[in-house]
Amino acid sequence: MTLILLENVRSTLNVGGMFRIADAVGVEKVLLVGYTPAPIDRMGRENSKLAKTALGAEKSVLWRKYPSLQDALGAHPAHTPVVVEQTPTATPYTAHIPPENPMYIFGNETSGVQSEALQMVPAHIFIPMHGVKVSLNVTTAAAVILYHHLVAQKL
Repeated sequence: MTLILLENVRSTLNVGGMFRIADAVGVEKVLLVGYTPAPIDRMGRENSKLAKTALGAEKSVLWRKYPSLQDALGAHPAHTPVVVEQTPTATPYTAHIPPENPMYIFGNETSGVQSEALQMVPAHIFIPMHGVKVSLNVTTAAAVILYHHLVAQKL
């Protein structure tokens, strides 16, 4: 079973898009870490902006909010974390063989995955870029990685 972890993703619209992607590829659960917005706020109210882009996927995909990366990783010891980030040790996603129970970690839209996560998780993968821009929107990157994982599982 696949999990995705969103660490300090600030855009509610991006988080809603992540729920749609998670639903499309059969992700087991979305883990929300730090200040990443949740479908239900701490007052028990629905996040209408998130719901607008999730289009109901926030109700069909399980999710859980964690205060820290350590808490989220500790709650899912059977899953192998994989950071999606451009780092000196990262390998292209096309060379990555998905583990049996992956947990793909996506970070903040501007600053990426925090250095603490980069140090805690040895597996780093990236999407090679060929244009002037050096990165994709976090939701687009998740779609690329998760669909690649889905195809790899079917082979």
